[in-house]
Amino acid sequence: MTAKDRWLLPEGIEETLPDEARRFEAMRRAILDLFERWGYALVMPPLIEYLDSLLTGVGPEMDLQTFKVTDQRSGRLMGIRADMTPQAARIDAHYLKRAHATRVCYIGPVLRTRADEPAGSREPLQLGAELFGHGGPESDAEVLSLMLATLALTGVGQPHVDLAHVGIFGGLVAAAGLDAERKNELLSAVERRARSDVETLLSAWSVKPEDRRRLLGLLDLNGDGGVLARARSMYESLPVVLAALDNLEAIAAHVRRQTPAAVLHFDLAELGGYHYYTGAMFAAFVAGQGRAVAKGGRYDGIGRAFGRDRAATGFGADLRRLLKVGAAPAVPASGIFAPSDADAALAAEIARLRAAGERVVRQLPGDTAAAADCGCDRLLVKRGGRWRVEPVTS
Repeated sequence: MTAKDRWLLPEGIEETLPDEARRFEAMRRAILDLFERWGYALVMPPLIEYLDSLLTGVGPEMDLQTFKVTDQRSGRLMGIRADMTPQAARIDAHYLKRAHATRVCYIGPVLRTRADEPAGSREPLQLGAELFGHGGPESDAEVLSLMLATLALTGVGQPHVDLAHVGIFGGLVAAAGLDAERKNELLSAVERRARSDVETLLSAWSVKPEDRRRLLGLLDLNGDGGVLARARSMYESLPVVLAALDNLEAIAAHVRRQTPAAVLHFDLAELGGYHYYTGAMFAAFVAGQGRAVAKGGRYDGIGRAFGRDRAATGFGADLRRLLKVGAAPAVPASGIFAPSDADAALAAEIARLRAAGERVVRQLPGDTAAAADCGCDRLLVKRGGRWRVEPVTS
């Protein structure tokens, strides 16, 4: 390795320099304050833990995304977290053990073996909020409204929000009598919006004309609230599907009451996360981004693996990505530049200013740095025998 190569970082791993780090930290604090105002308590799961615990209750995709190392003390395999949602579920089920609804939140780095998109980060700064112990549309609506408030805070204005429900596709597949293998094959085609592939599969399997019409119709059910009325007409004989449509309508109604400016759409063929979610799903998109900037939904039963089968709903996003696509302003450096004089009165004034919350940078003897070099917009100067704060003048 050459001296030049020593500066290289692995693909998908990046450093955050002072100006951007200040912006990140200011937004992290603002988001945690927002979560606190909504009643979501901060939890801080471990970055690394034993693999059998970390991957309990999650699917094979999370296993593939997890970096694995050997603990030199015990010889057991450990994993570096790739997602904090299962950890939050374990905290709710195993440690908090509350009978009532529980709200928790988190913000922290996760590490993944591969990025979610080309040139994407393998070290997202994951933020999320989870609501455990309530299975009604009100909790889904609360989480979705909090997601919208988070996006607004980070400068992501007027996102396009799609709502879907796993019960619709599941009900249609069950009515058509498709087994698990065919269900997964059809799911892949629907996720790709490959109508010709869907038609070919249904024809090859000799699916009844009525079931074929229903499944193909799913690809056209996207748009505003009129989509739900069309879907009810199309699926009026399928109670499971109608119940899912009722659930989506109730969630949308609650969200519009809490967040009147929300722009909600329905895309009943949006099945990303089908094997993880158990009910309503939602995702926020912005222009110029091919992937959702935030997503969430209902994932009941995740605590079952920890001995507590609880209702669960939540959302997550990558703060790094939100600050790249959003319009949150930069946070300019501000502070007071103090000279290096060996004056007890100066030291006392610096201590007083810092205790009052001011950022004070003291010049070092022989150092040529000026106030601007240290991100300071004011000076501490001695006037009439007293130390005073004055603005920097050009």
